[in-house]
Amino acid sequence: QHGSDKLMSRSPSSIPPNEDRTMKFLQTLTLAALAAFPAQLIAQCDQGERVARFSLITALQGHPKGEAALAFAEQVNTQLDGTLCVEVYGRSELYNDDDVFEALLNDDVQFAAPGVTKFGAYSDQFELFNLPFLFDGPLQVMAFLETEMAQSMTDGISDDGFVGLGYWANGMRQYSATVPMRLPSDASGLSFRVSSSSPVTAEVLRRMNITPVKLSFSKVYDALASGEVQGQENTWANIQKEEFYLEQAAVTETNHNYIGYLVVTSQAFLDSLDPDTRQTVIDIMKLTTHERNRFAYEINQARRQDILDDDGVIITLTSEELAIWRAEMKPVWDQFRSSIGGDLIDAAVEINATVDPFN
Repeated sequence: QHGSDKLMSRSPSSIPPNEDRTMKFLQTLTLAALAAFPAQLIAQCDQGERVARFSLITALQGHPKGEAALAFAEQVNTQLDGTLCVEVYGRSELYNDDDVFEALLNDDVQFAAPGVTKFGAYSDQFELFNLPFLFDGPLQVMAFLETEMAQSMTDGISDDGFVGLGYWANGMRQYSATVPMRLPSDASGLSFRVSSSSPVTAEVLRRMNITPVKLSFSKVYDALASGEVQGQENTWANIQKEEFYLEQAAVTETNHNYIGYLVVTSQAFLDSLDPDTRQTVIDIMKLTTHERNRFAYEINQARRQDILDDDGVIITLTSEELAIWRAEMKPVWDQFRSSIGGDLIDAAVEINATVDPFN
């Protein structure tokens, strides 16, 4: 059974003509219609309250970022009832992660959580998260993001009018394609969707003889279904919630790099809040970040199991195959060491050596 909100974006003719599937489709129409207006489901803002809009590109329920945004909004709307009310919009209903930066500066939205690599336009340091096989896993990334060095990375966006409020976790990226992938060369000659014009990602795909095609998140499913692109990279939550796996031969469990988000607002919006309200928002964000990031791994593992339960194919690499991937991609680290910062890369490597994933 697939996500009801996704079914509304496809024509009824795309649903297999068997009675059970048709009945499921009809039963979900009401829920899907409601999903088109997620803010009304999240908060009924009172007259006189200041409304702050939170724009996301992902699903709300069952997705790490969506769940975190809902938790943040719930706490703000409870603690600041009568003063400030947060509405959360998912699935790019308001803006995609390219256009949301201008929307924040124009005060059209007040909160967003773009992928950390979307900030590469403001600081080369964020390309760190695109380096292949740099982090051993999500726990190592989380430990790194709690360091002062990681926190200082947000300084690079302040001159442009943005304020980083916290890092939200999703998980590790996996590759999928219309052909099974066990080695980097298996998808040679194909086109893969990418989320940004990242020079690191472009170099990684060049080494795999894959053509990168930049597409917004909301267009990925249709591009896979039409054959415009033949592959993509994403976390289990993104792959399952958006049903990308349905248009792919298999998902390969590479865990090659990290998808996380930097929750951001504008300095102008923060400055417009009275001191007590501003501090309450900041405190709620810190608490939400701490609490919700603990569940990101569990959410992704649940979505991975959902793919298997729906007869999706997941390829688990052998240690020998994984070693080939790592060896072929390690030179990318040195290629971008000067632009990203050797101190950041070294700190990530050190984190791998100090974090015990079983403790």
